[in-house]
Amino acid sequence: MLNVALTGGIASGKSTVVKLFAARGAHIIDFDELTRYVEEPGRPAWQALVDFFGNEIVDHDGTINRGKLGALVFADSHKLARLNEMVHPLIFREWERRLAALPEEKSPAIVISDIPLLIEGGSQNRFDLVILVYATPEQQLQRLTARNGCTPEEARLRLRAQLPIDAKLPHADYVIDNSFSWEETRKRTEEVWIELEKLHNRKLLSVK
Repeated sequence: MLNVALTGGIASGKSTVVKLFAARGAHIIDFDELTRYVEEPGRPAWQALVDFFGNEIVDHDGTINRGKLGALVFADSHKLARLNEMVHPLIFREWERRLAALPEEKSPAIVISDIPLLIEGGSQNRFDLVILVYATPEQQLQRLTARNGCTPEEARLRLRAQLPIDAKLPHADYVIDNSFSWEETRKRTEEVWIELEKLHNRKLLSVK
């Protein structure tokens, strides 16, 4: 198994790249989906979040309102750090469970984990290599306001809650620049995929 982390900044275009990799046959693990899973009612993260942030973050159906939670933590670095302390270990525990549960036909395989806060959490050593999806900070701001319907100031708060994307570049083994056209992103993703296949094959040979 080639265990790959795909990261970037908010609104950098990770979802676009993930879809392209999935179309080539990668097995995708989405950390946003893992987050929602561990925060479901009845799971440990749900109780910890409600105990710390209060019932105001809970919707009428009992689920965590991620918009309300985000408004609290993106404006307060201490609350954001506490959120990460509570939730991240549970997310990685579920990630390890899902890796171990991959069906035989998917293992060994190229597994790409879409993990937005990889560098911030210092989790690079869990992976064989890191791919960074890049967009300029100006593009991130424009895309985030258009996508989420938030104000520029709200978008800036979310951006400031993450490590600046340029500071993530030194941690990447491969960079996919999503600053230009979709076709250029597709071509670069294809180039990286070919490299991943070569690395995967070398890894297979090394264990035979």
